Amino acid sequence: MSRPTVADLGASLRRGETSPAELAAASRSALESLAGLHPVLRYTDELTERQAARAARSLAESPEKAGPLCGIPFAYKDVLCVEGVETTAGSRILQGYIPPYTGTALGRLLDAGAVPVAVTNCDEFAMGSSNENSAFGPVGNPWDPSRVPGGSSGGSAAVVAAGAVPFSLGTDTGGSIRQPASFCGVAGFKPTYGRVSRYGLIAFASSLDQIGPFARQVEDAAHVFTAMAGHDPRDSTSSPTEVEPVDEQLGRGIEGMRLGIPREYMAEGLEPGVRTAVESAFALLEKLGATLEEVSLPSTPAALSTYYIIAPAECSANLARMDGVRFGFHVDRPSLTDSYLETRGQGFGPEVKRRIMLGTYALSSGYYDAYYRKAQKVRTLIAEEFDRAFEKVDALVCPTSPIVAFPKGERSDPLSMYLCDVLTLPVNLAGLPGISVPCGLSEGLPVGLQVIGPRFQDARVLRVAHAYQAATPWHEAPPPPPPGAAGRPS
Repeated sequence: MSRPTVADLGASLRRGETSPAELAAASRSALESLAGLHPVLRYTDELTERQAARAARSLAESPEKAGPLCGIPFAYKDVLCVEGVETTAGSRILQGYIPPYTGTALGRLLDAGAVPVAVTNCDEFAMGSSNENSAFGPVGNPWDPSRVPGGSSGGSAAVVAAGAVPFSLGTDTGGSIRQPASFCGVAGFKPTYGRVSRYGLIAFASSLDQIGPFARQVEDAAHVFTAMAGHDPRDSTSSPTEVEPVDEQLGRGIEGMRLGIPREYMAEGLEPGVRTAVESAFALLEKLGATLEEVSLPSTPAALSTYYIIAPAECSANLARMDGVRFGFHVDRPSLTDSYLETRGQGFGPEVKRRIMLGTYALSSGYYDAYYRKAQKVRTLIAEEFDRAFEKVDALVCPTSPIVAFPKGERSDPLSMYLCDVLTLPVNLAGLPGISVPCGLSEGLPVGLQVIGPRFQDARVLRVAHAYQAATPWHEAPPPPPPGAAGRPS
């Protein structure tokens, strides 16, 4: 049985069959039933009540003017600031931090009438590919609780996959929306860098981070993107480029489109089941009228090392402000230096410390030119190769991840964990839009198809993903119920 979309829920609200408060209460109950997976860190009860009342007033006064998200419940990742709601970035060092402001992306959703219900678990400071790095415990995958949901936005992906909320928000620095979407069998969209304001996002790597939605339906993700997108003068990296209307493209189909398959993304390392599912997706795209051709992105092998110089360098600079003096966790010692060292030593987890040290080293005197400057040059080459590919094709299609969700604790070696993002992080280095949509199962676990587009062609990416999803049933497949359970919330 298909689960209600944002449009379905909106129609029920406008017919008076339910209310924003009732939908929020149902989502709260469904989220509580997922406690064993640990995808939620805290609930936003006071904000939920206020926002549900605000949405109800909008629907009562002028239902025709209320947007598609008015009254719709959602959850958001614990790196997005909302005034009055504790925000910790999955880290002990920010425990007790209450933001005095609301970030732009979330503020625009609130203005659209959406109703936040919960804050989701994530890898600490969004650093991870498995959601095992949270200071508050790991998240389980709804398809198999013994496996990871992906990271760093694993909690946001899990709550959508389990049917507890119609959509959620995550962030994507090197694949942290698309990879969890692939592992959990939902749609996860990373907009063009600068398309959605980062104001109010606790930064990991400022030149790579981007906020985006998870949803079961691409159309729902498009509604959320449309509500958030647009220039924001409070974010110096926000683009003034006009946002292309998504609705005008979403239902056009892909007949006559040219789609490229990056040769390097289909090389060794793909699990056989992933390769089979993705190649079947390619065949369907051709049946839908697209022309597929192979393209080359030769600098792809250098993307991983490039990313793990640039991202840690930026993280090292951004996290210098986490000192326990002005906000968050604090260890009191006789000297300021000792307090600072103890606070950071106890407040940060192992992965965050690892990346801070890597980044500080890459930026240090004598090594800046050898590492950071060279990495930025390779980043430029990667972006230029994407540009050349898009001279030949309208969009690229490829696997989102070379593997399916793996068991918790299996990838204790940092390099093996970093390799999970090898097919997603080049998109962040180039600042491109990308989406993952489910395209099959391998060993009973979801596989994701990734669609990548040129900068600011977000609507084109959503169009291709929507056309594929409209012709397949994979997004409708719910995770199996846990042993001994009657079923999952729908």
